[in-house]
Amino acid sequence: MLEILKAIIYGIVEGITEWLPISSTGHLILVEQLLPFKGTSENFFEMFDVVIQLGAILAVVVLFWYKIWPFYKKGNMEMVKGGIKKSKRDISIGNISLSMDAFWMWVKIVVACIPAVVYGLIFDDKVEEIFAKPVNEAGMTVKVIVVAVMLVLVGILFIIIERRNKDRVPVMKSVSSITFQAALIIGVAQLVAAALPGTSRSGSTILAAILIGVSRKAAAEFTFFLGIPVMFGASLLKILKFGFAFTGLELAVLLVGTIVSFLVSLFVVRLLMGYIKKHDFQAFGWYRIVLGIIVLLVFALI
Repeated sequence: MLEILKAIIYGIVEGITEWLPISSTGHLILVEQLLPFKGTSENFFEMFDVVIQLGAILAVVVLFWYKIWPFYKKGNMEMVKGGIKKSKRDISIGNISLSMDAFWMWVKIVVACIPAVVYGLIFDDKVEEIFAKPVNEAGMTVKVIVVAVMLVLVGILFIIIERRNKDRVPVMKSVSSITFQAALIIGVAQLVAAALPGTSRSGSTILAAILIGVSRKAAAEFTFFLGIPVMFGASLLKILKFGFAFTGLELAVLLVGTIVSFLVSLFVVRLLMGYIKKHDFQAFGWYRIVLGIIVLLVFALI
């Protein structure tokens, strides 16, 4: 029962931090230092902290279904109100039409995914091996240090970039207006987050997008949509590496954590989209800096 309670806590943390630019992986790693699972296999958490993000991704699929699903029936006005725009460029076969705006959005997302795919296939295991090395008797690892440092550094970048862009008018105000070049730049920024825990996938992609002239709303939405193939792919890769020989406890913990992260994400995504209509991301930058410093001080004193 205690492990299930831990899974609920992990799910809440994942659901909150996956979409806020404060690093879900970094927070899960820190929680794992405080509340490690007992009775699970050695590599279980390495797989768990990635697969649990599927719950958060499914929340985006539910909330933005009419923006990400490219097919619609002719005369379906709900599609217009729900998200994708009908245009004369759309392709129709019988009663089914393909939104070209949604189609090209997915092509751009595929382009943005390329750097992460290359990294995952070539470098993921090697980097994990380096980060797993302990640095003191209290159990602090290289990964924890990297998380703390990146929390601070990316927090500083958020503050600098938001202040720099305060009076700038974005040139790409919608997801459909994001260019292929911009999509690739955002994908490279995502690669930094994949390599350095604590960076935040959403944080790095949103920062890069804002820096090249994408509006906050479009940057957030593109980040949400980009996370769908990335996290499904990363989860599949982790499960294949871990194997399918789950114990009853491991399967229960994984399912509970994923379901809780889904439910919490439904609320947090709506909250974030409402927040960025009137606010910038500086508050998240300050949060990251404070948390990173606290982590460094705590582990330095242990």
